[in-house]
Amino acid sequence: MRPVLIERNYTKFSQGSVLIQVGNTKVICTASVDDNVPPHKKNSGQGWVTAEYSLLPGSTPKRVSRESSRGKVGGRTHEIQRLIGRSMRAVVNLSAIGERTIWIDCDVIQADGGTRVASITGAYVALVDAINWLKDNVGITGEPLSGSVAAVSVGVVDSVPLLDLCYEEDVSADVDMNVVLTGEGKYIELQGTAEKQTFSEEELAQMIGQAKKGISELTLIQKEALDKT
Repeated sequence: MRPVLIERNYTKFSQGSVLIQVGNTKVICTASVDDNVPPHKKNSGQGWVTAEYSLLPGSTPKRVSRESSRGKVGGRTHEIQRLIGRSMRAVVNLSAIGERTIWIDCDVIQADGGTRVASITGAYVALVDAINWLKDNVGITGEPLSGSVAAVSVGVVDSVPLLDLCYEEDVSADVDMNVVLTGEGKYIELQGTAEKQTFSEEELAQMIGQAKKGISELTLIQKEALDKT
């Protein structure tokens, strides 16, 4: 796996903020508390956790324009936002946060492969800080978090299973997969695609084994970041 750095309290105003760097991929993840919920959660006694994701101009070799300037969110962005939101909600007791929304914003400032999985790994740390802010400032009771969550990419490049693909490996991969697990190793999501050729059950097992190893390392890195005052 590429070197991973998680820096907390990266911005001033959000209840949780993180800069996560995975190799040359860099993502700013913030978690902001809003005292409102979407219509489907009104008067339910439950809160909500949702996400937005963006590739910022200058994050790739060829400039990408802001999606707001194009008038709509693209399909890839929409898919990634939903993935990040699902991943966070998988470990949150929505009743424990009350009728409020935690917004997770993941802004990619430098993209070199694995931006969605880096976003998930960093977003969890920002989410923990936002929930701790709620405990300290709002006095929520109970434990909103049931565990941790992290994600990593795996793939097959030139018939070799690889962990944590950079951009050059990703674009040439025969198979591409993103794996999201809890810290206890329970599955939240598997996204696997045969890009250029099919893959066997043995190759699938190898990739999942690599992903589990990588996520175990990421979970420790998250814990180390959260243990710092």
